[in-house]
Amino acid sequence: MREMLTPHRVRAAALALTAAAAVALTGCGTKTQAVAPASPPIKLDAFQQRAREVVRQWPKVAAQAGHHEAVLPLAGADRPKSKAVREITVTVHHSACDAHYGARSYETGSLVVVSGWGKRKNAKGMCTELLATDKVKVKLDKPLDGRTVVDAATGKRLPLG
Repeated sequence: MREMLTPHRVRAAALALTAAAAVALTGCGTKTQAVAPASPPIKLDAFQQRAREVVRQWPKVAAQAGHHEAVLPLAGADRPKSKAVREITVTVHHSACDAHYGARSYETGSLVVVSGWGKRKNAKGMCTELLATDKVKVKLDKPLDGRTVVDAATGKRLPLG
């Protein structure tokens, strides 16, 4: 008994032949493709993790839980002279036992997330844990231009002035 060629079977056969021809023309299986090795994931430090969290949650950001010497709270910031400034001055709270301290920023189109940081003189030594405050300049990648400055530790807008 002969099978009848229906329009449906003709279309199915044409599609199968087209697919086979495409595979043959591309040389599928005849060449090997070099793939670059995947780069390892970038490990974010405590400040970068917190800054990204602040940006994701803005404007309803909860204060940072606990204390971390890479994300110290700020006491305030000086009012910039213009919107075109590429540097802001912040007042950093840090320990009197810190040998080094400073501030860092994480920038987006609408926010500048800033945090203080401190590094102890000697992790094993005694410390009075007195609070010190110092002014630190933070260089920006782009002009401030009306972006909101946010304290990474508290998650709040940092008053300029």
